[in-house]
Amino acid sequence: MANELSRAKYISLILILGALTALGPFSIDMYLPGFPAIGKDLGVDPARVALSLSSFFIGISAGQLLYGPLLDRFGRKKPLCIGLALYIISSIGCMYATSLNSLIILRFIQAIGSCAAAVAAVAMVRDLFPVSENAKVFALLMLVVGTSPMIAPTAGSYITSAFSWHTVFLVLGLMGALMLIASLRWLPDSYKPDTTLSLKPRPIINNFLAVVGEPQFYTYAFAGAIAFSGLFAYVSASPQVFMDIYKVSDKTYGWIFAFLSIGLIGSSQVNSQLLKRFSSQQIVPIALVGQSITGLIFIICAWNNWLSLTGTITLLFIYLCCLGCINPNTSALSLAPFTRNAGSASSLMGAIQMGIGALASTIVSLFNTHTATPMAVTMCGTSLLALLILLVCRRNIKTAVAATKEAVPVH
Repeated sequence: MANELSRAKYISLILILGALTALGPFSIDMYLPGFPAIGKDLGVDPARVALSLSSFFIGISAGQLLYGPLLDRFGRKKPLCIGLALYIISSIGCMYATSLNSLIILRFIQAIGSCAAAVAAVAMVRDLFPVSENAKVFALLMLVVGTSPMIAPTAGSYITSAFSWHTVFLVLGLMGALMLIASLRWLPDSYKPDTTLSLKPRPIINNFLAVVGEPQFYTYAFAGAIAFSGLFAYVSASPQVFMDIYKVSDKTYGWIFAFLSIGLIGSSQVNSQLLKRFSSQQIVPIALVGQSITGLIFIICAWNNWLSLTGTITLLFIYLCCLGCINPNTSALSLAPFTRNAGSASSLMGAIQMGIGALASTIVSLFNTHTATPMAVTMCGTSLLALLILLVCRRNIKTAVAATKEAVPVH
């Protein structure tokens, strides 16, 4: 179908699908600089505000499993538009939240809505473009997702400073409204609903059980997800660490967050070059060892109060660089054994990743020590556990299926 598209139509489709894919990351990163203000207005410690971030992760995890069958059963646009409408309503609700509990619930609903955008965008790439162009299109979408952590917190910090944290959710709601209009106006009906598809729980669950029983899947999916959960711990704890402990302004925090995102994004691009000489199976254990060593150094320095602002940024940058080499390869290796169940494997891997990430985010949010130690312990612990799972479980893989040459990060 791509050959039939004009250049203008092609660009407009890429922009809309890229915006849909970036809605979740923007919803995560844009309100982070407002944690102190939210905590003050709602009468809770800023560290507790991170529980609203954990509930968002849980919502995305649940949504990964929910929308796959719905998009096949009812087509792409109807579930997408319903999800975006849910996102808009819940964003306005977050704007008027008067307690932490209400914010936590509304953020969960907001995540369910935003997940429709991401899952539908991936499905529509497969519908609208030939297989030979899918890698190119996904690379363009990942470029949009990769830049969102650099733009969103910085924009959020300026919005919070100029107006209030409530306005951040107003902006997110307006973004959702623009995407809903664009989807209704310019996105084609790319998939005919499959009325024969069953939405009964048993066949869906059996399909997921068949996927998780594959040794290569559970080895790399769980090792990768647990390693990736260190990122969630960092995202949840970073507002308190930087703005409460090191007393940086919300604007400075936005720029620090943007700089650290370069480590994750840049190393994933370096990983593409490494794959020309090394296999994914070779890269993953080395990167996990590097991540674990960085985590151990982080714990020692945080426990003894040796860390300056520069030292903390440096260790986090190295940690995220290791993660940028782990995530693309574990994702590719997890999906490599599947052809028929690739969609189920992809959604299950995403659900595992977000679910474990939500757990790590919750754990680090429960501590209120006004030090970087909880973040360091969580990040180091997840790295060591991921390395242990890899070393133990990969013995069960009888014949490994190689990953594709161009492994791409999954978020």
